[in-house]
Amino acid sequence: MINNITSMDLRPQINVAKASTSLSSMSMPAILGFKTPQVKEKANIRVKKIKRGDNIIIPGEIDDEYVDIVEEEVSRTENGIVYNSGGNFFASPEIISPPPKRKIKYLKNCYIIDYIQSPKPRCGMGTNAIKQLAEKAMFDKKAEGRIVTFSAPILKEMSPALFFYKLGFRFTDPLANEYMDKCIRDNMPDIPPQIGMMYLPQIRLHKLIRYGELC
Repeated sequence: MINNITSMDLRPQINVAKASTSLSSMSMPAILGFKTPQVKEKANIRVKKIKRGDNIIIPGEIDDEYVDIVEEEVSRTENGIVYNSGGNFFASPEIISPPPKRKIKYLKNCYIIDYIQSPKPRCGMGTNAIKQLAEKAMFDKKAEGRIVTFSAPILKEMSPALFFYKLGFRFTDPLANEYMDKCIRDNMPDIPPQIGMMYLPQIRLHKLIRYGELC
């Protein structure tokens, strides 16, 4: 027999698997990079806490939940006579008559909004800031949801009265509330700025947290 194989490779044969294109494989797109998510803008609000011991007297009308009503004697002088000077045994009956008294309303523990400014007007940022404060005040055992502020615009265009009024705040001056109601009913485009103390009634606190703006 004639062997035509002149040489034989005695090294072990190793089958090497070659990569083949899979029918189900998909090419991955090039990574173009990613952007850092923008920080959510918020309204700038400055709030302080007021204590009952500060003895802040509230004029006007306000809910009883906001104040301690204390009856105190009024020291007044008429015709040079001090009525609550302790009384004089030899004085006339008119002079030693009981001194007049008055009911004084002292503000209880609460939050007072000192300043609020939104980076973008009419975007809900200011409303969200007030709602978060309302939730905080509601769960505060000392404040019990009480929030006050003072509407004192620097410029006519920057009056915060309408903003707070729509959120449920009310003036301690009833005439100011009547005027704001009339302006809203008449859709007055340019409401004159109102100056005075405003507070959030308890009945409107939950509505603010649940629904947001009120008209």
